[in-house]
Amino acid sequence: MQERYGRLVGWGAYVPEKVITNFDLEKTLDTSNEWIVQRTGIRERHIAAPNETTATMSVAAAKIALANAGIEPNDLDLIIVATSTPDHLTPPVSSQVQHMLGAENVPAFVVVTGCTGFIYALTTADQFIRSGAYNNILVIGVELLSRFIDWEDRATCVLFGDAAGAVVMQAGTEPSGILGFELGSDGSGACHIIAPAGGSAEPFGANTFAEGRQYIRMNGREVFKFATRVIGRSSRRVLADAGLSLDDIDWIVPHQANLRIIQAAARDMNVPLERFYVNIDRYANTSAASIPLAIYEGLESGKIQPDDRLLLASFGAGLTWATAVVQLTPSWQKNKQSKIVTVENGRVLAQL
Repeated sequence: MQERYGRLVGWGAYVPEKVITNFDLEKTLDTSNEWIVQRTGIRERHIAAPNETTATMSVAAAKIALANAGIEPNDLDLIIVATSTPDHLTPPVSSQVQHMLGAENVPAFVVVTGCTGFIYALTTADQFIRSGAYNNILVIGVELLSRFIDWEDRATCVLFGDAAGAVVMQAGTEPSGILGFELGSDGSGACHIIAPAGGSAEPFGANTFAEGRQYIRMNGREVFKFATRVIGRSSRRVLADAGLSLDDIDWIVPHQANLRIIQAAARDMNVPLERFYVNIDRYANTSAASIPLAIYEGLESGKIQPDDRLLLASFGAGLTWATAVVQLTPSWQKNKQSKIVTVENGRVLAQL
């Protein structure tokens, strides 16, 4: 039997229209543009409108990815949505996305591993394709974090933004897609990124709302130490397993959490910062959406070429990490189509 590979044949992304700059935050917080840029590299972030949800943003990104892949929703065999900010605890947002896309009876599920979610989902899709179970899989990384942070807490609210990114993975016989990966978890650090209330351990109640325990809390110092330690180590292991070196990589696409973390990783890996694709200044930390958003933006701008080889590296809540070497395919450029996507009254409209 001929070996199968998961070819990446379509990318899409969506960011809300509303932008909040650091100067806007200066008006309500004890902070400054200079302080935020110096500590994080962030200058602005996109924030979802009241009529937007995780599902609508997912569908907007997915329709662009499907158009670029040249396939219809009903051609899909599976939908995987990576997010920690679903529309509801139940039903799963993946089923909402499946229905809104018109992908009739296509199975769908959610991956919840925080900022590493997209790579976790992508490697899962790759295994389904390699096994022969499915041929066309839609993978979405999406977060609507602005509704899960305390906008009076300068330690967290300056860090996050809303966005969605999507990719279509399709079965092929030529080596492409994921050439090597590593997934990891260290639950001993779970308390360092946590929304304490809202789950079975601490259901919502009057006290939780009074204390703001429904919002994300983060120990930035510990997360910084974890991230700078794990990115280089995991990247070296994945490259070795794939039989490659950093010289074989066109772009390193890290999770966009903090510019200082990316700079530290560059020093640890002895790689110029210019080889890292960085867009955190314009979008802030969009968690599971950050890597697919960066790749889509890179492809659209021409910085990333359709046949480039990428090293993807992420870290996040759990604490988790996920790293992958990905070979893009020129078919993305071949299938690329024009598209207009808007959101109106909570409903996604697309003209393809």
